[in-house]
Amino acid sequence: MGRIDEMLQLLERMRVNLCKPDVFAYTAMIKVLISEGNLDGCVRVWEEMKGDRVEADVMAYATLVTGLCKGGRVEKGYELFREMKVNGFLIDRAIYGVLIEGFVADRKVGAACDLLKDLMDSGYRADLGIYNSLVEGLCNSKRVDKAYKIFRVTVQEGLRPDFATVNPILVSYAQMRRMDNFCDMLAEMEKFDFPVIDDLSKFFSFMVGKEDGVPLALEVFGELKVKGYYSVGIYNILMGSLHKSGKVKKALSLFNEMKDVDLQPDASTYSIALICFVEDEDIHEACASHNKIIEMSCVPSISAYCSLARGLCKVGEIDTVMLLVRDCLASVTSGPMEFKYSLTILHACKSNNAENVIEVLNEMMQQGCPPDAVIYSAIISGMCKHGTIEEARKIFSNLKERKLLIGN
Repeated sequence: MGRIDEMLQLLERMRVNLCKPDVFAYTAMIKVLISEGNLDGCVRVWEEMKGDRVEADVMAYATLVTGLCKGGRVEKGYELFREMKVNGFLIDRAIYGVLIEGFVADRKVGAACDLLKDLMDSGYRADLGIYNSLVEGLCNSKRVDKAYKIFRVTVQEGLRPDFATVNPILVSYAQMRRMDNFCDMLAEMEKFDFPVIDDLSKFFSFMVGKEDGVPLALEVFGELKVKGYYSVGIYNILMGSLHKSGKVKKALSLFNEMKDVDLQPDASTYSIALICFVEDEDIHEACASHNKIIEMSCVPSISAYCSLARGLCKVGEIDTVMLLVRDCLASVTSGPMEFKYSLTILHACKSNNAENVIEVLNEMMQQGCPPDAVIYSAIISGMCKHGTIEEARKIFSNLKERKLLIGN
């Protein structure tokens, strides 16, 4: 519970009664505090244990060193590691591993490499996790050639390097514009049976997630696609990232480019393209993308449904919007709240009573869903079919008085 002072008072009472905790009790307390992220409390408990002259065992040391390293206090963890060596404890590979990861996270890759040497001098073999951590640290320190040598070591030792091993190296080569090295790395990955295209999809997902990573990702892709390294998944990643950064026309140019490389877009491609077409005010092509998805017996993304509905509202295709809303709710497990409320509003309109519709709108807003173009379309559709102009005016007058029609 983090009530460390009360715990210390209890320890003092135990000492008075000559029943101080043993090393197992102290270790248990440290483990609980680590799970709560209370590293200061851990250190205080450790000091109390020493004050009681309770000898720490390997488990106690390992528990605290691991907690400190994972909590960002690698220097304190390393201090305890040195204590273990002085006291002649057998230090297992896991402790070396958390210390190396901690030093890498602290950008002290030199200290991490020294620990690797110490590990090997102690008769251990490093595992893949340790090597992956060092590769990442070296790449972050702009020492990609040294990182590549470690990649080669993992191969020589039969550790089967994975995407986590090669991704930092690929990213470094990309950032340094060393595309020949990048492609050589891909060739090596193929030699070792890596799923190269799948891994490139992960690489591009990582790149576009970095600050200002989209332009570099596009630059790298421009080099790779002429060598045959492309897929629908990679195009989808790049199109999606361009859309998010507001470069709709560039995203659509990639969509059109897929035909040139003889790739068949999938439902995700068409969903992204649909959204881009709506934002580019080309509702005809947006509808064509929607139809392509349906022809493939697939379902558009929820974002695509919402975007197309808003686009159709803009051009006054209210009946089509309502059909789209029903199609979405019938096809997905959890549709947008405004779509669900659209059907509720259509039902409320059957009463031809403005108050009933306004009551639904109030409930919707209480649920954190303000009315939008789709909701207005549902009111218009419902009142045209089931109500009167007078009752419809009351609803829109109410919305206008509450300033909910601004900009719509």
